[in-house]
Amino acid sequence: MINFLAHIFGYLMDWCYALVPNWVLAIALFTLITKIILIPVSLWSNANGLKMVSIMPEINRIKARFYGDREKIDEAQAAMYKQTGYHPLLTMVPLAIQIIILLGLIGVIHNITDTGMAPKLGLVPVTDGGWSWLMPLAAGAAAVVLSIAQNHINPLQREQSRGEQLFTNGISVAISLILGAFVSVGVALYWIFSNLMTILVQLICNLIMPPKKYVDYGDLAESRKELDKLDSMGPVQTKELKKREKADYKRFFSVVNKKLVFYSESSGFYKYFQNIIEELLRRSNVTIHYITSDPEDQIFALAEKEPRIQPYYIGERRMITMFMKLDADIVCMTMPDLETYQYKRSYVRKDIEYVYIFHGMFSGLITLRKGALDHFDTLLTPTPGFEEEMRAWNKVNGLPDQKMVPCGYGVIDNMAAQYDAMEKTDHEPKTILIAPSWQEGNILDSCLQELAEPLLEAGYDVTVRPHPQYIRRFPQKLEALMRACEGYDRDRFRFQTDFSSNETVFSSDLVVTDWSNIGYEYAVATKKPVLFMNTPRKVVNEAWTEEDVAKYAPDDQIRSIIGIAVDPADAREKGAEAVNYMLTHRAEYEAVLENVRRERLYHFGESGAYGAKYLLERIVENQKKKRD
Repeated sequence: MINFLAHIFGYLMDWCYALVPNWVLAIALFTLITKIILIPVSLWSNANGLKMVSIMPEINRIKARFYGDREKIDEAQAAMYKQTGYHPLLTMVPLAIQIIILLGLIGVIHNITDTGMAPKLGLVPVTDGGWSWLMPLAAGAAAVVLSIAQNHINPLQREQSRGEQLFTNGISVAISLILGAFVSVGVALYWIFSNLMTILVQLICNLIMPPKKYVDYGDLAESRKELDKLDSMGPVQTKELKKREKADYKRFFSVVNKKLVFYSESSGFYKYFQNIIEELLRRSNVTIHYITSDPEDQIFALAEKEPRIQPYYIGERRMITMFMKLDADIVCMTMPDLETYQYKRSYVRKDIEYVYIFHGMFSGLITLRKGALDHFDTLLTPTPGFEEEMRAWNKVNGLPDQKMVPCGYGVIDNMAAQYDAMEKTDHEPKTILIAPSWQEGNILDSCLQELAEPLLEAGYDVTVRPHPQYIRRFPQKLEALMRACEGYDRDRFRFQTDFSSNETVFSSDLVVTDWSNIGYEYAVATKKPVLFMNTPRKVVNEAWTEEDVAKYAPDDQIRSIIGIAVDPADAREKGAEAVNYMLTHRAEYEAVLENVRRERLYHFGESGAYGAKYLLERIVENQKKKRD
């Protein structure tokens, strides 16, 4: 085969030498002619590459949808290739042809040097040395130039990741260096000319087949953002954590017939499950499988004392795969947006019951993304207001109602119990706690001094407790605000940045907030009123403004019942006045809040019992179905 190719190529090389009687130029002309002849093959390969780039947005979304599940990604990707007619190996055809030409050219150069016409073309750097060592350097330099050019003008290579480009470029340069050192000078010249002329061929392909005509680069950029967001999820894991995660992942899936699974994003979310889990442990022998993405979650310490809690650490990235492969009867979680973003319902078990546990008493759908709860089967609702709002939302959007189980709110049960157990003393002067949210336009950004100064003048002590997220995100703004308040009496005005205890909250005579949940929790737990500032509301779910849904918003209903709402513009004039009124009518508000506990909150003090009761009933029903 090599001899046959050498014979054919020999005729072409002789013709080239006859046109330009210089062997270097003749090899250059030979290379140019072969590139022109192979233009159709280059166009064919380029069209295949464009096809790949055109489907990259869908490929990226497949990778996002099945993030971490290599098997599922490969399966979906292969189906996409088949559907669109993309063939990964076609990109190797030009290289394969170039190697075939290279093999034939070895024979041509051998024949030329044997006749004594151009003996220098036959020198091999690794054996002959001398000036011929310039050839591998020249071949490597040409490969670098080609690599840089292809990273910018080749449609497929341009869209590769930086790592993929470095790998491709590294292979190209390494091959060129090796060829330049181990083949004859004449063959190395062909390789150098071929690499440089490939740039020209690619430019011609781009003129004939403009990439923008075939590829939606805007869509490609958006799909890449979606994937990058997943790639950046969670902290970087140590080798030990990866090993621990792998072991826990394997251990979880080794357990069959899992009846009940809880998922927690971090240790701070255990408080929403606590009462239900404690009641389950007290009333049954069910094993609780508790998955967390926090390696320091308190659940691991609790599990050491309670063997029926089986904890697993799974990082956020691998949780995506975990969700897709979940195998359990019931999955409880307080994380919304199931099925909407990276966390999907299981494709292994279609009959899993997904139970959502709320992490607020009165915050409605406005604070959640559109459709955040649409894919849950069951909602353990804390208040009648939530049920009314959810049913209105489902009706407006043509969705079936989920099962809604009146449960209550465990966090407020525990806060009230903690407050009731505290020793209480009346103190003078009265203490006002300002505890804002961290959203844009909050009290700290809009009216802190206008609130604080009249309160201080009225004889109250004032404590400002910024939201932890405000401290973390806006330290410079907070520092400037603290400097602006330096003139206030330090014995009566202070900033608190220690959140290790609720004592400051409970011991306050009145709380001032905007849209933070702390206002509702404080009022219901202590039966003390709240001053609400009507700062700009953070609207996450824009569809909430639909009239049929908005009228059910629990927040709006409760603010005027458990306290007084004041606009920030009226803070100086009306803030202290409202505080005076509520403190002098404390007994009336206490009665109102007692009524709120009974009528606007399900099963106050017993949420754990009702949540556990429902889950145990469902476990029994599921077991009966399996036996039948």
